[in-house]
Amino acid sequence: MEFGLSEDQRLLQDGVGRFLEEQSPLEKVREAADSNDFVPRGLWDGIRELGVPGILVPEDFGGMGLGFLDAAIINEMMGRHVAPVPFVGTSVMAPVALTLAGSEAQKQNWLPKIAAGKVIAGVGVTERVGTRENAGVDASRGKLSGKALFVIDWSGAGIYIVADRDNGLHLVAPDAPGLSRRALKTIDKTRSVGELVFDNVVSEPLPGANADVVARMLDAGRIMLAADTLGAGQMMIEKAVVYAGERKQFGRVIGSFQAVKHMCAEMAAALEPCRSLVWYAAYAMDQVPDDARLMACHAKGHLSEVGRFVARTATEVHGGMGFTDLLGLHYWFKRIGLDRQLLGGPEQIRLEAARLQGWAA
Repeated sequence: MEFGLSEDQRLLQDGVGRFLEEQSPLEKVREAADSNDFVPRGLWDGIRELGVPGILVPEDFGGMGLGFLDAAIINEMMGRHVAPVPFVGTSVMAPVALTLAGSEAQKQNWLPKIAAGKVIAGVGVTERVGTRENAGVDASRGKLSGKALFVIDWSGAGIYIVADRDNGLHLVAPDAPGLSRRALKTIDKTRSVGELVFDNVVSEPLPGANADVVARMLDAGRIMLAADTLGAGQMMIEKAVVYAGERKQFGRVIGSFQAVKHMCAEMAAALEPCRSLVWYAAYAMDQVPDDARLMACHAKGHLSEVGRFVARTATEVHGGMGFTDLLGLHYWFKRIGLDRQLLGGPEQIRLEAARLQGWAA
């Protein structure tokens, strides 16, 4: 039995990777970051043509109808090229919510638009992980009140999917009366998150929403963030190795020094086993449901720690140049930093994993 990607999956990943290598080089990432353009039209149009927004949308609704492993290997490429496009919320978490909890009319209305890349879907579920600053959303008589922080794919959203305190899910229009929106600044300038404040805002509930659906959304989002970190970390290692083979000190390339060799080897040894962890976690979402929740926690928690180690060590290999804007290494460093905290930091996720296994109250 072969435990690895199929030929079709390898072709899918290579195709997306080649496209991003051409269309999302560092100079374009820098332009998008400097202008706060989280949906660059040219890049997004190409992503749409590849069918990426509909990766998880069922074929009956115009999508590709593929699995979470396919989505994960695509997001690995997104992280590798720090692509400034919406994916985790729009292409993964929103389709999960609509497919599992939406009415037939809601599916018919929104899933084809998401699959075609005609609408970006912001997702606000952070308060189901942990509440801060008195945030949280209450639903009463078809109206929402409260606050949702760190809404994923906030910028340019044509619809928001928001979780309330009782694990209900609601569709909210961005121009709904009583809704206030504010961008939140994070260290990562390649992706948008924002704040939504509700003052008796009319919403459209997803009738099938419950705690299991919200948990499924969180699991999917966490695996995608882990895959993003995997791709970003791999690129940082490659950049460090190339730099070590070019930079000279005392008449020798620094890659010939044993200390630098050890740093590069330690990064590779830490990150490479994570690939199978992320792939299995994504595979389990479709094929091994009993393992899915725990593996999502393990993947997100472990990649958060390994990603931070790789980001720091790769920067150290570059020396002072690693801290400059000239090389742009900070885009990967900060991307990994945001991945670490979105949808729960490693400490919190490990506590969840312990509870799932009966090791903590």
